[in-house]
Amino acid sequence: MRKLKNSELDRLNIDEFKHAKKTPLIIVLDNIRSLNNIGSVFRTSDAFLVEKIYLCGITATPPHNDIRKTALGSTETVDWVYAENTLDVINMLKSENVKTISIEQAEKATMLNTFQPEMNQKYALIFGNEVKGVSQDVVDASDIVIEIPQFGTKHSLNISVSCGVVVWDMFSKLLKP
Repeated sequence: MRKLKNSELDRLNIDEFKHAKKTPLIIVLDNIRSLNNIGSVFRTSDAFLVEKIYLCGITATPPHNDIRKTALGSTETVDWVYAENTLDVINMLKSENVKTISIEQAEKATMLNTFQPEMNQKYALIFGNEVKGVSQDVVDASDIVIEIPQFGTKHSLNISVSCGVVVWDMFSKLLKP
């Protein structure tokens, strides 16, 4: 097997990305500290045609060199908005009939591998702070809480890894024929 060159990957250009049909997913970042994590979320969102990212609370916004290092230009393709209060964003999305999903370890959480999204439904995936996770008031306001099953000794995954796992899972389930 020969590795493909970037020119052979048939990727969209920025204008094509802006006009492409998006996956019915929105990402909400609830007080993310790490600029590298934020950049990684942008890059994952670009890869799977996520509609928009909400950057909330202490979450930094582009342009920033540390975001740019991991985002690799995806801050120019994926739409984003800054909001001071995550709960306000959740309430606004719910008023627009977007189902809100906190990605968190919680009582009665649904395991990601068993969750089946509804077709023709838009979802907002909420990812929380690297230490404290998704704020309890945001968990309380969410329509659903999904947990990523884990089987080792650690208690959690890095937020950018969690985003990659959940977005890929939702993308693949939503695009089933």
